[in-house]
Amino acid sequence: MKNRQLGFLTIALVMGWSMTSCMAAEVRPGENDIQPRLELDSHLSLSPPAERIWEGAVGEGLRRGTHEAGFSLGAGFGMRIIGSTETHDLALATLRYGWVFSDVVGRDHWYRGNWELLGEAFGGAQFHPHGAYVAGALPLIRYDFATGSRWVPFVNAGAGVAATDIRGKDLSTTFEFTLQAGGGVNYFWRDNAAVTFQYRFLHLSNAGIKDPNLGVNTSMFCVGMSWFF
Repeated sequence: MKNRQLGFLTIALVMGWSMTSCMAAEVRPGENDIQPRLELDSHLSLSPPAERIWEGAVGEGLRRGTHEAGFSLGAGFGMRIIGSTETHDLALATLRYGWVFSDVVGRDHWYRGNWELLGEAFGGAQFHPHGAYVAGALPLIRYDFATGSRWVPFVNAGAGVAATDIRGKDLSTTFEFTLQAGGGVNYFWRDNAAVTFQYRFLHLSNAGIKDPNLGVNTSMFCVGMSWFF
C-alpha cells in the first residue's frame, strides 16, 4: 500500500513539474522563439519598416529597388499654343507603377535625390468645347528630390501613345502620340504612403500622319495617392 502511495506521489510530482515547465516556456519564450514571430509580423505588415524604403529618415532619399503604386484624378484647361486653334479642357484619371532604379545621387548638393522609372495609363474625357474620350499610356522618367522632410518634390517627363475621338481643326485621327512633362510633390503622411499633388503639361498630335494636326495642349492639375514598398 505504501508502495502504491509512493508511486502515485511520484507520478503527481512528475506531472506537476512537466506542466510548470510548459507554462514557463509559454510565458518566457527563448530568443529563438521570438525571432521567427518578429520576422512573420514584419512580412505581414501593411506598413513596411522605413529602413526598407528610405536611406535614413523619411525624405532622406529612397532606396534603390523601391517600388511605387498609385493613382491620380485631375482636370485641366486647354491652351491655344503650338498651333492649336481651340482650347481643349480635359478630365483624366491615371494609374501608375514606378521603380526607383538609382541610389541617392548628388548627396552633397541641393539637388540630391533618386531617379525613378514609371509606367502610366490614363483615361477620361474632353468636356470642352465638346465631349470626347481620351485614353493612353506612356513611360516617364522622374527625379525625386531628397529634402530630408515629409515633402518630397519631383519632376518628370515622358512620351507615349493615345487614342481619342477629338476632331475639328486641331486633330483628325484616332491614334495620337502624347508628350507630357511637369512636376509635383509627395507629402508622406505615413512612412510609405503619400498624398500626391502634380502639374502636368499634356500634348496630343499624330506627328503629321494626317492633316489637320495642330494638336491638343492642356495644363493638367492632379491630386492622388501613392504607396511605396
